[in-house]
Amino acid sequence: MIPHSELIINDDGSIFHLHLKPEHLAKRVILVGDPGRVDTIASGFSKIEFSVQNREFKTITGWFNGKRITVLSTGIGTDNIDIVLNELDALVNIDLTTRTINPVHQSLEIVRIGTSGGLQPDLPVNTFVVSEKSIGFDGMLNFYAKREQHCDLKFEKAFSEFTGWNKSLPTFYVVDASEKLRSKFIGIPFVQGVTISAPGFYGPQGRVLRLPLAEPHLNSQIEAFRFESYKITNFEMESSAIYGLSKMLGHEALTICLLIANRVAHKANESYHDEMKKLIALVLQRLTTD
Repeated sequence: MIPHSELIINDDGSIFHLHLKPEHLAKRVILVGDPGRVDTIASGFSKIEFSVQNREFKTITGWFNGKRITVLSTGIGTDNIDIVLNELDALVNIDLTTRTINPVHQSLEIVRIGTSGGLQPDLPVNTFVVSEKSIGFDGMLNFYAKREQHCDLKFEKAFSEFTGWNKSLPTFYVVDASEKLRSKFIGIPFVQGVTISAPGFYGPQGRVLRLPLAEPHLNSQIEAFRFESYKITNFEMESSAIYGLSKMLGHEALTICLLIANRVAHKANESYHDEMKKLIALVLQRLTTD
């Protein structure tokens, strides 16, 4: 039995942070950072079954194209993803009453729709980037046993050697997307790429306001790095933890981001909401097409 201190259940039987019960969760899950984007996505549902919010975690479960879907906001950062992924998994793979692991494993399909900054000069603002691989600059996955079994160690070695990785920074990790989900998002208008999840918006992504950087040339190295057919395309703040924890827990995961800025060209689209609506419509359609 999993102790009360390790798996906290609310008085109403819902899981601690998300305030969800197993019956509230669909097998197809869309993750977004912004709670407001949950309403944007759910506005296209033909029927809404359930809605709840606790802190930054807002959830709506409903129906689109004849398929049941849950949309959930995570807030910002891989630390929040650690909460969200573990609690989503618990909802389908742990009996919350007996606190025991279910005998039959259930797998979720998890797609993150987010915004990000481009790191290659040939990727214009408003590009839709599908993350073939995610690099976790946060180091979070290293707190779990046997993470190496789920990571691309050759890519990690090549990137570490190319950058002369500073040992005072977190030990990064590299995880692949679900091929099952990625196969739904091949070809125009999607671009396949490699995404870095950073543990911050400013210094960890090479932005300078008043504080100097410990590694001022890192972004230039990231732009120049190549491994086999891969190049690093964009920064965001959640994808690596989604991929890593999903691999470990037996779920399918994919991240698709709208580039709202190009860090190399110093261009940005602050009025990106119409482009985001286009991406949402595409993801909903393809995710619900078997």
